[in-house]
Amino acid sequence: MKILVFTVFLAVLAASPQEKSAAKRAPSQAATADTSGKKTYLEYCAVCHGADGRGTGPAASALKATPADLTVLAKTHDGKFPDEYVAGIVRFGKPVAAHGTADMPVWGPIFSRRENGDEAAVRRRIRNLCAYLATLQERES
Repeated sequence: MKILVFTVFLAVLAASPQEKSAAKRAPSQAATADTSGKKTYLEYCAVCHGADGRGTGPAASALKATPADLTVLAKTHDGKFPDEYVAGIVRFGKPVAAHGTADMPVWGPIFSRRENGDEAAVRRRIRNLCAYLATLQERES
C-alpha cells in the first residue's frame, strides 16, 4: 500500500524536463485555465476512485481502506455538495486518528508544485475539481 501511494506521488512529481521548462516559460494561470476539473480528476483521482467516482478504480483493491464513493457526497451532506469540505480534504488531507495512516495523498503541495507555487492557480484547480465532482453526484429518484 505504502509503495503504491509512494509510486503515484513520485510519478506526479517526476515531470519530464520538457514539462518543467515549459512550465517556467508559460504562466501557470494559462495552464490551469485549460485544466478542467474532469482532466484533474482523471489524472489524479480516478486511479483510486474510478472514472465514475464510485471508489472502484484500478488501484482500489491494493489499498488498505476502500476509496470513498464520491457520488454520494451530496447525499451524505443533507443534499448539498460540500464544496469547502471536499476542497479541504483535497488540499490538506483527511484528519487521521493518532498513529493511523492516510491512504489518500495530500494533493495541495503536489498541485502547488505543478503550478510553480501560484496559490491562485492551486485554488482554481481545486475549485474546478470540486465543480466536476459535483456533476458526479447521484440524483434523488
